Amino acid sequence: MANLKDIRTRIASIKNIQQVTKAMKMVAAAKLRRSQSNMEQARPYARRINGVLNDLLPNIDRSLHPLLGVRNFKKTGFVIFTADKGLCGSFNTNVIKFAHQAIDQVGKDKSELICIGRKGRDYFTKRGYNVVESHVEFWNDLNFGHAIQFTSSITQRYLDGEYDQIIVVFNEFKNVASQNLTRQLYLPLVLEEDEAVDITDYLFEPSKEEVVKSLVPRHLTVQMWRFLLESYAANMAAQMTAMENATINAGDMISRLQLEYNKARQASITNEILEIVSGAEALKENS
Repeated sequence: MANLKDIRTRIASIKNIQQVTKAMKMVAAAKLRRSQSNMEQARPYARRINGVLNDLLPNIDRSLHPLLGVRNFKKTGFVIFTADKGLCGSFNTNVIKFAHQAIDQVGKDKSELICIGRKGRDYFTKRGYNVVESHVEFWNDLNFGHAIQFTSSITQRYLDGEYDQIIVVFNEFKNVASQNLTRQLYLPLVLEEDEAVDITDYLFEPSKEEVVKSLVPRHLTVQMWRFLLESYAANMAAQMTAMENATINAGDMISRLQLEYNKARQASITNEILEIVSGAEALKENS
């Protein structure tokens, strides 16, 4: 059994860790509230602009815009969203495994990676994957400018013919306790399979083709902004849950150590009493 000093030291250390995890949980909760608010504001617009494009795409000539043309898939670009840091449960591990499976389906030699977040970049770089671009250390200052920057870089690579398709892999925020691993075709723009075609005959001013040309770059930027917000909110939710669990586990460990400390202290007192009684009896017998 450990001595009393060792147990007291362990209890003090765990209490310090518990204070840290409790503070990290509160910080993550505050960030989650802000990110969730931004995400919920962006979702309706992103879905609406996506719906408008889905209604227009079947009725236009795809050769009018280079981002609409469907190519033979020879080279695939994967955009993978992870966090820069850990302490968020299985958030990074799950999305990396999910991306790993998607890349293996296409083929490692036919894939290039654009990693948004340090964890994904480090994982795939160490394992010899072709990481051509990465963006890290920006999550705390996340703004719409990042969506514009990333969209511009990714679409330019597509226009330059580096990829025939671009697939995005990220954690979509569902609720505080869970996230949905999502794989989505970013480019080329195609009609989603579960989307019904709108046969209503609208009048467009300017022409339908001009509307599509205007909407395509805006749609890509808005979708990138949604990916960033969804991933960040899911990360904060995972971190908050992990820190809450760590705080609870620290409390359980403190309770067990306190019980062990009380037992050790009681045993020490009992031994001291026995020594005093034994000494008194020995003196009594000698007198």
